[in-house]
Amino acid sequence: MVLDDAALKKFGFIPRKAKDAINIDPLQTGGKLTEEASRALLEWGDGYSVCDYCDGVLDLIKKPPIEEFVHSALPEFLNTDVARITHGARESKFTVMHSMAKEGDYIVLDELAHYSSFVAAQRAGLNIRTVPHSGNPEYKTDVDGYATVIDDLIRETGKAPALAQVTYPDGNYGNLADVKRISNLCHRYDVPLMVNGAYSVGRMPIDAKKLGADFIVGSGHKSMASSGPIGVLGVKEEYAGIVFRKSPTHKNKEVEFLGCTVRGAPVMTMMASFPHVVERTNRWYDEVADARWFSSRLEDLGIMQMGDKPHNHDLMFFEAPVLYEISQAAKKGRYFLYKEMKQRKIHGIKSGLTKYFKLSTFQVGRENLKYIADSFEEIIDKYQKMG
Repeated sequence: MVLDDAALKKFGFIPRKAKDAINIDPLQTGGKLTEEASRALLEWGDGYSVCDYCDGVLDLIKKPPIEEFVHSALPEFLNTDVARITHGARESKFTVMHSMAKEGDYIVLDELAHYSSFVAAQRAGLNIRTVPHSGNPEYKTDVDGYATVIDDLIRETGKAPALAQVTYPDGNYGNLADVKRISNLCHRYDVPLMVNGAYSVGRMPIDAKKLGADFIVGSGHKSMASSGPIGVLGVKEEYAGIVFRKSPTHKNKEVEFLGCTVRGAPVMTMMASFPHVVERTNRWYDEVADARWFSSRLEDLGIMQMGDKPHNHDLMFFEAPVLYEISQAAKKGRYFLYKEMKQRKIHGIKSGLTKYFKLSTFQVGRENLKYIADSFEEIIDKYQKMG
């Protein structure tokens, strides 16, 4: 079949509509490329670029210094024994689940885990039990619930689960669970713990060993200023031989990665941004201060922040009855907020959301946050006067 010109014209270069807006989308704030990464994207964008330098094991390429990055810099950054780059946080989670558990085994997830954690377990043929949270308004993961769930599984099945996972922070409310306590509880039963740090690795200081994590997962395109998809995986030495096992037929190929990790532009942009990413984690407490300031401003307007208070992360979830009430009478209905924000060049709150929404203040800056808070106030005043 030959495509006609009309069909082909739909493709080619497509500009991004929200590129110049202030971005508060939690999926995007930590993944914005540095200037160095933007240059690397152009330089290494060809599909074969990195493979030109490979002698059979991509993460052992010496020039460019992928080997040093993967086997030295990245483990030091995470404070873990061994590390790899992957095709994303969900691929990292699946790699651990698939290698550490057998089909039919149980694993334990926090109830607030990202959907991809559930799907990864399902793809690996695993059964899932969840640890509950406290519900509205704090949504705190029940730390002691890990012991309760593990005890229940041992009583029902005769053995402990193959793996437990905690999301740090969770992707809805931005809560930071007490990972060290969870780790201590899990290790009492010899259950290894995986920490999903998709919204923490690259944003805030992370120390896998202090957390007691046997595995730690990160997202390059969410939180490490990298073009995606790309992720990172840190593994305790005790489990490295299991997770990174080699093929019996192709001796230098690691089975869980289908013989090759991330190649091309994603890994080069991650390395290009890495000095900046390391440096910005040292300024994490400024980010927390900005998030708390912004939360306070919105709460003064009747937009209430759910989750931990005082908040300890840039990702926040809000309940906004004042905006929902406006949407019931506004000409543009539940889309009024998105359109008002778009007019002010603010991007990140999903179209159609007014009563509940989440956002991120990461790397936005106090001046822009003041503009955003003022915009919420202007919008509320505008429609209340109209009403």
